[in-house]
Amino acid sequence: MLARARGLVEKPTPEEAPSTLSVIGRYILHPAVFDALEQRQRGAGGEIQLTDAIARTLDRIPLHGARFVGTRYDCGNKAGYVAAIIDAALAHPETAAEVYAHLHALVGRRAA
Repeated sequence: MLARARGLVEKPTPEEAPSTLSVIGRYILHPAVFDALEQRQRGAGGEIQLTDAIARTLDRIPLHGARFVGTRYDCGNKAGYVAAIIDAALAHPETAAEVYAHLHALVGRRAA
């Protein structure tokens, strides 16, 4: 289901967050967003934020998103990336048994 965004906030504290939704994934951006980025207005952490540039165009350019139901992996860090690979390998019939056996052996070594 698609929904139109009414606003975006970069890295709000839990108390300041306007909703429980987050932006993850990839974008197809309107050229106006790049114009807003070129203004180089610094946002959260003193950095130029893509989220802020998108938010500055919402009055003219609609932004739609889809609610995602499933497992979210943070592949921006090594542990999240490895977890994603392991879960994918366990879900695939060609690799599941071998990967499960390897993980089982690792757990056995840890316990000893």
